Amino acid sequence: MSFKKIIVSLDDSELSKSVFTRSLEMALVQGGSLMLFHCLTHENLGEPMVAMPVDLGMSAAAVDYTFVSQYRHMETQIERGREMLRHYCDTAISQGVPAEFDFKIGEAGESLCQLAKSWGADLVVVGRRGRTGLAEAFLGSVSNYVTHHAPCSVLVIQHAPESEAEPVAASSAAEPAVNS
Repeated sequence: MSFKKIIVSLDDSELSKSVFTRSLEMALVQGGSLMLFHCLTHENLGEPMVAMPVDLGMSAAAVDYTFVSQYRHMETQIERGREMLRHYCDTAISQGVPAEFDFKIGEAGESLCQLAKSWGADLVVVGRRGRTGLAEAFLGSVSNYVTHHAPCSVLVIQHAPESEAEPVAASSAAEPAVNS
């Protein structure tokens, strides 16, 4: 099976580096192209503040400051997401892989599935942090949603638990000295 149009779901985690690397390798081997995707959820941005009447004890200046502060936070998060996508896109292009990116604000799983359909993707690559039980129930699982709703194949890159992670290389001070 050949995957020519690969969507890569990215965020600012260490796991995303593995997701990108594996996706890039597949695209190189199979002559595919990448659509790099990042979604900011409403939880990432913070809940929008409901307009508070001044009668509830908040001064107009405090309400205004809160709105301005939230807006700046949102702008910063959006710019960070776009910059991350630009970086990954430039990396793919420098390796000879056609790449573009898309950025949305909303529900990540739904947005990924919609993009997969509209772009005509052959494969969606997502990371899985390994949440289970209540954590998955309350926080949701993008990989679970995409696996069950995507219109194409899905590759889930599993986050390696710390105990299974590759050991960190010993520092040079711990290496035996070599006499010349």
